[in-house]
Amino acid sequence: MTHILWPLITLQILMGAFDTLYHHELTERLAWRPSQRHELRLHGVRDLLYAALFLALGWSEPHGLLALLVMAVLLGEIVLTLLDFVEEDMSRKLPASERVAHTLLAVNYGAILMLIVPLLVDWAGRPIALAPVSYGPWSIVATVAAIGVALFGLRDLAASARALRLGPGRAGDLLPALTAPQTVLVTGATGFIGRRLVEALAAAGHQPIVLARDPAKAARLAPQFRLVTRLDQIPDDTRIDAIVNLAGEPIADRIWTAARRRRLLGSRLRMTRDVVRLIARLERKPAVLVSGSAIGWYGLWQDEALTEFDGGKACFSRRLCDAWERAAMAAERHGVRVVRLRIGLVLGVDGGMLARLLTPFEFGLGGRIGHGRQWMSWIARDDLVRLIGHVIATPSLTGAVNATAPEPVTNATFVRELARALHRPAVLPVPAVLLRRLAGDLAAELLIGGQRVLPDKADASGFTFRHPTLRSALAAMLGARLPHAAAGHHVRRRYFGGRMRARGLSLRSSLAVLAARHRLSDDRLLR
Repeated sequence: MTHILWPLITLQILMGAFDTLYHHELTERLAWRPSQRHELRLHGVRDLLYAALFLALGWSEPHGLLALLVMAVLLGEIVLTLLDFVEEDMSRKLPASERVAHTLLAVNYGAILMLIVPLLVDWAGRPIALAPVSYGPWSIVATVAAIGVALFGLRDLAASARALRLGPGRAGDLLPALTAPQTVLVTGATGFIGRRLVEALAAAGHQPIVLARDPAKAARLAPQFRLVTRLDQIPDDTRIDAIVNLAGEPIADRIWTAARRRRLLGSRLRMTRDVVRLIARLERKPAVLVSGSAIGWYGLWQDEALTEFDGGKACFSRRLCDAWERAAMAAERHGVRVVRLRIGLVLGVDGGMLARLLTPFEFGLGGRIGHGRQWMSWIARDDLVRLIGHVIATPSLTGAVNATAPEPVTNATFVRELARALHRPAVLPVPAVLLRRLAGDLAAELLIGGQRVLPDKADASGFTFRHPTLRSALAAMLGARLPHAAAGHHVRRRYFGGRMRARGLSLRSSLAVLAARHRLSDDRLLR
């Protein structure tokens, strides 16, 4: 083999490793996306073919029919790559860096073929044999690469089979509270929560109206919805039964610089004010506006249990959520019931915080953050969608409503349960001081700080969580089996039985629960 061929092969190996580790594992997290099972299968087969090629060409010269077999494998790799391109284009939007990487890989592969095919043609004319050779360090490189791509190929095939167990379940079963057909306007419909909500609405026979700035993203949503790119495209005489406002830039994907804080606040206020203006001009007002907020409204309280009737402590997330909620409350002037949904950490395998943790934890690189005693108030995404439907269908629910599971956990418990569900160790803690230096207030408020938030109003209004405990939620999401998974109503009964005594809730919170059980809103109670 020529001297230039092995450097080209090595370059192909390095670019392929970058594409796999950076794109497939770190940014796109393909192994944990149920929608990508066909792509994972193609990757797995192709990687195993690459492993065979690296070993065969690194230590031998295939002659006769064996050379023809190698050419067939090279041709098969081209076919698999073309199928992979088609599958990727149909199932996901590739980032620009991944498209560039694929282009460079294709160009380099073409150069390799131009050099290796004449050699294979020459070898094919010889008697069949597998002549042993050694190319020194290049053979070592080929062996290491063969082992690496073989391991990732087997992993991708296993992940493809696992993807069938990761499916989120029937979306049409998530909105039993909405018995009559509803027309629901959803902003933020292409986000992690909005996608599932729109899917559930459409599957249950309701009529979603989707506000999406990017029609290409909306095209990937469930069918049977009406798309608008601006709210002024909705005529005044449109019948809208409910509005769910989830729009806003992601809060945890970048450091909170001054410019970033303005964008986070501006994106939420602009959309919420646009929604209120829409309500003002509609001839028939919607019955309810469910406006997104977050448990960051409460600020940082350490171990104290918080309900909808507790106050907040000053910090950026508190100011952000408070301004967002106040903008939504303007809709009350038009006779619309407003529910401010204070959402906790939303868990799901195809988005949100859990999706970012699955890959490092799967490779045994997980661990607690800092001391691990900070509280994490979480909710399964499907339970959140069900709660939104429950809120729409329950006229007595108004004001702030906590969207968190009834059993918050500490960070150490969360890490232990996730590692247990994945059958991996989690012994690499992340120092809090390092996070503070890297991410500043974002780390202090979202990662190192925390809130122990309880869903008093949801529980008192009769809502039952399908996944009240973290263990049951992770088991359902990751396709694991629980030997004794507690049913939702058993956990809920235990939760109510000793909640006020064991958790030391305030008298005001206890009265609030009793009032909500008699279908009183928080506004009436506080008067």
